[in-house]
Amino acid sequence: MTSPSLPDFLANHPDLILIEVREAKGSTPREAGAYMLVAPRTSWGTIGGGQMELLAIEKAKAMLTGSDTEGEIDLPLGPEIGQCCGGRVVIDLKRLGEKGRLELLAREEKARKALPQVFVFGAGHVGLALAAALAPLPVATTVVETRPNAIESLPRGVTARLAALPEALVAEIAPGGAAVILTHDHALDFLIAREALARDDLAYVGMIGSATKRATFESAMRRDGVAPERFARLVLPIGGDTVRDKRPAVIAAMVAAELMAVLLRR
Repeated sequence: MTSPSLPDFLANHPDLILIEVREAKGSTPREAGAYMLVAPRTSWGTIGGGQMELLAIEKAKAMLTGSDTEGEIDLPLGPEIGQCCGGRVVIDLKRLGEKGRLELLAREEKARKALPQVFVFGAGHVGLALAAALAPLPVATTVVETRPNAIESLPRGVTARLAALPEALVAEIAPGGAAVILTHDHALDFLIAREALARDDLAYVGMIGSATKRATFESAMRRDGVAPERFARLVLPIGGDTVRDKRPAVIAAMVAAELMAVLLRR
């Protein structure tokens, strides 16, 4: 079952406890600022799972049935609670009122706007599988297509863009973002790749294909005046070569991992 969005969860649960990691020292499941929400019969988000999260949820549920509005847990993550991370966390718990809800929504919107952008050009089998793989990840995904019916059923949170000239949308990718080229037309692939490789501020430019396609495109781009060092930035084929399985969902998983390694690098 798909997890509800934060606005939906807030709207459907009037009585909530916000659990937030205030301090994280050493090896811990989540970083400071990670949070989750606990309602009487359900929860949203995670602070890392395990015994640490279970203890926090139990305290939150006790607060929901009592009168406390704030609480704190200072917890070493050692054998005494069945975890061996070795770090220490300080967790704040707070009953969420209307002001807190608005602040949380504003915080999420700010974080959303700061997410790395991934533009997926093409909504074929692999493009749709990649959109599904990226939907729950901390990136802002846009799928670009020339065919209206191809983008009718994208996952929630993925933006659809219908464009007669998809290559023109490369200019809209925020610096530090990624272009993944998966169209049904090699000529269109070329146009999009040329625009993407002309930029110096994209973290990733990748294209589905084979070693043969790479050699063909390299020759074409050389003739088109694209410098060899710019073409060298093109990841083609995408997803690496450690897995031979070519099913769309497998390719999507490998490409999503490739993107995370680049876009979320510290």
